[in-house]
Amino acid sequence: MGYITMQNEAYHYTDCGLDNVYIEGFDLVCDDSGEETICIPAIGRLHKAIAQSIVMMPCPISGKELRFLRTEMGYTQKELADILKTSEQTLARWEKGQTSIPGAADILIRKLTGEKLGFERDEGVESIAGKIHKERDACPELRIHTETGRDYRPVAA
Repeated sequence: MGYITMQNEAYHYTDCGLDNVYIEGFDLVCDDSGEETICIPAIGRLHKAIAQSIVMMPCPISGKELRFLRTEMGYTQKELADILKTSEQTLARWEKGQTSIPGAADILIRKLTGEKLGFERDEGVESIAGKIHKERDACPELRIHTETGRDYRPVAA
């Protein structure tokens, strides 16, 4: 179980390493000591839904989100850097937020994630590029909904 707190009728899920993920649809339960808590089953499915939500968001990918996607795809920094035709050091800087991810790399990361994790929508590069705003400040929270606690889906912003 991760660190989860309630916010705006959703649970703030930070155990994935991201600060902007909220899960809707869980019921609070009481543990043995009487404290309210939730249990998150099927973490792999939840993380796949988070990755899908990142790919669909209309703002540039952050360094933390890149690290999350890379990990979910099962790549090392070197492996992903080789695919993106950049250096491992550059990828590390992107992940640490020291430099921003160039637009072309952002688009390629989204396509690669969709292919690798099996949720690619039939969108071309031009379509993906047209949906990404230039400003990170306008980026919405990543909201994930569940009704069963086992099936998760991104909530459109």
